[in-house]
Formats: sequence, structure tokens, C-alpha cells
Amino acid sequence: MRALILIFAATASVLLLSAMGGDGTETDANGAVVVKIVAQRFHYTPGEVVLKRGQPAVLEITSLDFLHGFKVPDLGIRVDLPPGKVTRVALKPEKTGNYDFLCDNFCGSGHEEMNGRIVVVD
Repeated sequence: MRALILIFAATASVLLLSAMGGDGTETDANGAVVVKIVAQRFHYTPGEVVLKRGQPAVLEITSLDFLHGFKVPDLGIRVDLPPGKVTRVALKPEKTGNYDFLCDNFCGSGHEEMNGRIVVVD
């Protein structure tokens, strides 16, 4: 029985990733790459987002448990993430590099480790 559940889960994951473009992203009607991010004490999933320079993108961020913040200082982005709601952040990165993001609403004893990175490539 356990083997059947694992096979089902693996198959569902492959189908979902295939439908989303193979890398966990989608493209919206305007051609922007849509990246889904989950915020939960004390991490973001995924912790690293890779975007292409000049490609419009939308980050769809959902908090599962707390009013987290999402701040990317070097890109001038700052939003609150109310639990259970999708917060959309549109951006068009113009410069390659690494851009750290973090939770800026204190969420408990692991708050300092709640961060990630946007990597912009050519």
C-alpha cells in the first residue's frame, strides 16, 4: 500500500510540474513568469528563485501561518503577507545578480533565518 501511495505522489508531482512548465513556474496571459512562494515559520519555499533579466515576473506569495513580511531591499520591494491570502508582486529585473529577500515582520525565535534569494541571470 505504501508503495502505491509513493508511486501516486511521484506521478502527480511529475504531471503538475509538466503542466507548470517543468520547473515549478507558469506563464500568465501577459507573458510574465509566475513563481509561487510559500511563507511559513521560519522559511520560504522555494528559498531561491531564478529569474531572467528583462523577463517580467510575478511572485505569488502565500503565508500559511502568520502575518509575515517579504522584503527585497535591493529591488525596492516590501509587502505584508496576510495568512491564507495570495499576495502578488510584479517585477521586471533589469540587472543580473543575487538579491536577498527576508521576512521583516517578527515571527518568533527562528525569524532571523527566514530569508532567501532571487537570482537574476541572462
